[in-house]
Amino acid sequence: MLEKFKKVEARYKELENLLADPEIISDQNRYQKLAKELSDMTPMVAALNAYRKSHEQSEELKRLLEEKHDKEFETLAQNELVELQRQQDHFKRQLDELANPKRQEKDRDLIIEIRAGTGGQEASLFAADLYRMYTKYAASKNWRVDAMDSHPSEAGGFKEVVFGISGKEASRRLKWESGAHRVQRVPSTEASGRIHTSAVTVAVLFEPEEVEIKLDPKDLRIDVYRASGPGGQSVNTTDSAIRITHLPTGVVVTCQDERSQLKNKMKAMRVLRARILDKLQKDNTEKASKERRAQIGSGDRSEKIRTYNFPDRRITDHRIGFTTHQLMSVLDGNMDELTDALIKAEAEAEMQAQKS
Repeated sequence: MLEKFKKVEARYKELENLLADPEIISDQNRYQKLAKELSDMTPMVAALNAYRKSHEQSEELKRLLEEKHDKEFETLAQNELVELQRQQDHFKRQLDELANPKRQEKDRDLIIEIRAGTGGQEASLFAADLYRMYTKYAASKNWRVDAMDSHPSEAGGFKEVVFGISGKEASRRLKWESGAHRVQRVPSTEASGRIHTSAVTVAVLFEPEEVEIKLDPKDLRIDVYRASGPGGQSVNTTDSAIRITHLPTGVVVTCQDERSQLKNKMKAMRVLRARILDKLQKDNTEKASKERRAQIGSGDRSEKIRTYNFPDRRITDHRIGFTTHQLMSVLDGNMDELTDALIKAEAEAEMQAQKS
């Protein structure tokens, strides 16, 4: 498995030595060129090291299991082997993708909108849970998160929260999050211990390229007002909040998270452009939508895509029939198991489409 990457590792070590050479450091043009090459190779070398470590741990466990142990140890060891194999499969796919750049999608900046649906305050609390999940996942991947707009609930959750995410592979891993996310759990306010079902809607929008959307200022109505927090109380002493209406489509965007009116306007314009692009794409791609539904589910925001069952510590993605019992880990931002399964399902669907 690792033989074909030996040249990569050798070149990586060579670059590390070269970049420590005073002669090269003094030649800034060459230094920057080599530094970029090292930076480009770093994800592959990191995946190689992670795969090797996981493989070595697996081999060590297998050797231990050849000896006689009590049943409890053997059960724990077998469970650990399953997890290590899952990790190795993940790193194998990652290495395959990094070694074949033509297979990689172009990275796009995203705007993610989370809205509480059915379930009242419990839905708003779960909206906050999902916001935390996505932002912690972004932090683990070194992606940039840019807060756009939020409307807190009295319970401490969110009626709505809008934020941007950008970085390597962010769009590839999060593009399938659009849809209804259902949660089943006992609310903290439920005295009888009864399980409630609530729903939160997630919309994933691609930020348009400059040439994709051009807005005529004449088509925009811009209103300014004073920002408010939960319960309607004022959280700002100036009229810094922005509401922009795109008159031809009726799309309305608000932004109040910044104290600066200009910053709020800039963020609102980003969201507006993304929403208009999304609307235009939906209006013009009915055929593509049918193909998409046939492959991996439509991603329609009214469609239930995933259920988070707290009593069973279970997450089920209904589009691909995938289930994991690592619910708390996923909500803590460890989403690779979910995103890997969706990427794999997409690749298999594409292969099947090519065969037919």
